[in-house]
Amino acid sequence: MATARKTDHHPEHADNPKLDPETAGPSNQIKDPNDWVTGHEPMTGAQASYLKTLSEQVHDPDAYDPEIDKAEASKRIDHLKHETGH
Repeated sequence: MATARKTDHHPEHADNPKLDPETAGPSNQIKDPNDWVTGHEPMTGAQASYLKTLSEQVHDPDAYDPEIDKAEASKRIDHLKHETGH
């Protein structure tokens, strides 16, 4: 007969920093767009739409360029979000 495992303590994972936010290093969820593996690919449709909207909000039509890549789009979006206070 199998015994039930406690779900709040897993000794086999005690040394896994991914499971303990107090011992985990810096998150890899936020990377510099220049370091993205796919940063050179064309921007996504969502990026294009958001970038277009933001460029219109700040009255800077040159901020939108349909030919830029994902990394550049991300940088421009971050910059424009800062300008709009988002």
